[in-house]
Amino acid sequence: MRTWLLAAVLFAAPLVPGAQAQTDAEIVARAHTIHDRILTIDTHVDIPANFGSDGYDMMKPVRGQQVHLPTMIEGGLDAPFFIVFVGQGERNTWGYAKALSDAFVKFAAIHKMADVTNHDKIEIALSAADARRIYASGKKVAFIGVENGYPIGKDIRLLDQFQAFGARYFGLVHNGHNDLADSAQPNVRTNEPAAEHNGLSPLGKDVVRRLNALGVMVDVSHSSAKSTLDIAATSAAPIIASHSGVKAVFDHPRNLTDEGLLAIKKTGGVAQIVAFDSYLRAVPAEKTEAIAALGREFGAGRPDEIAKLPADKLAAYDKKMAEIELKWPRASVKDLVDQIDYAVKMAGIETVGIASDFNGGGGITGWNGAAETFNVTLELVRRGYTEEQIAKIWGGNLLRVMERVEQHAARGKARK
Repeated sequence: MRTWLLAAVLFAAPLVPGAQAQTDAEIVARAHTIHDRILTIDTHVDIPANFGSDGYDMMKPVRGQQVHLPTMIEGGLDAPFFIVFVGQGERNTWGYAKALSDAFVKFAAIHKMADVTNHDKIEIALSAADARRIYASGKKVAFIGVENGYPIGKDIRLLDQFQAFGARYFGLVHNGHNDLADSAQPNVRTNEPAAEHNGLSPLGKDVVRRLNALGVMVDVSHSSAKSTLDIAATSAAPIIASHSGVKAVFDHPRNLTDEGLLAIKKTGGVAQIVAFDSYLRAVPAEKTEAIAALGREFGAGRPDEIAKLPADKLAAYDKKMAEIELKWPRASVKDLVDQIDYAVKMAGIETVGIASDFNGGGGITGWNGAAETFNVTLELVRRGYTEEQIAKIWGGNLLRVMERVEQHAARGKARK
C-alpha cells in the first residue's frame, strides 16, 4: 500500500503539449543544452582538513575528494557552498574556544583557496548579485556556509564576525544537541535525551533573529522536527534546509517531514534535497557491517585515517571497498530525483533545490563527484521538467531566497 501511495504522489512535470516523443540521444542533447545555460548551485560541500595548506591543490583532483576546479568545469557545477563545519563537542569554555578556533581556520582556508591560490578561476560571492556577476564573468562561484552553531558557544556577537568572514547561511545544530537547538540525531554515545530544549532554546531564537538582521540565511538541516518548526515560526525571513531528504519517501531522522517542508514553503524558503545514500533509501545492514569490518581490518574507519594508509594498503582497501559497493550499490540519481519529485508535489517547484554533501559522506551512483553533475539535469529532463523548472531547482530558488534575506536585512537597517 505504501509503495502504491508513493507512486501516486511522485511528481513528473508534463511535457510541452503536443510535443513529439524524443529519442534518448535527443533527450541527452537537450539536457546538455539546458545544463550549459543554467547556473548550478550545490549548497553543501565539505572541505578536507588540509584545505588551506600547501598540500592541497584545487586544480589537482585526488582520491577521496569529490570537488575540484577541473571536475567542476567538467561536470558543469558552477557554485558550491564550501562549509565551515565543526563537530559537536563539550559545552564548556575550552570546548567553545577550540571550536571557534577551528571554525576560523576553515574560513581562512576557503578565502585562501578563492582569494589567493585560484583567484583567477573562482571568487567568493557575498550576495545573490555577486553570484550572478561572477558567473557571467566565466569564473566559478564560491559561497560559504556554516554547519553547526556550536563554535559560537553562547556568544551571539560572534554571528557578526561570521557574517563579515563571508558566511551566508548558518545551520544551528549538527549531530547532538547544543545551546541553540535540539538535533534530529541526539548523541547516543553520551546518552542525550530525545530533546533538551523542546525545539529552539531562547538563545536559539535570538540567534535566528540576529541572522535575519545580518542577512544570513537560517538553515534547518540537522535540526529536530520541532526545532525546524520553531525556526520557521521565529524567522522573519525565508529559511533553508541546506542538505536534507524527505521523510515521506524514506523515514530517516534527518529527513524533513511534510509539516517541515510546508513550514519552509510558508517562509518563502527552499529545501535542498541531498544526494546522501542513507537519506535516500535504506542501507542493508550487511553492507554497514561489511564497511565496519573493513575499517577494523585496516585500522582506518574515518576518511582522514584511510587517506593516511600506505599506498599498497590504500590500494587494497579501495579494492575491497569497490567489491562492497558492487555487491550493495549506493542509491542512484533516480532515487535523488524521486525525492525531488515528492518535494515538488508537496511544496511546489519554488521550494526545492539540490545539494550533494560531497566530502562529507554524500555521493550516489551517477553523482559521486562534481564531474558527474550533468547526470542530475539529465534525469530531470527525462522526467519532463522544463528548462525554467530545472533552472529554479538548480539555483534560481536559492538565489531568490538569498535576495529576500538580504532585502529583509536592508529594510531593518533602513529603519534604524
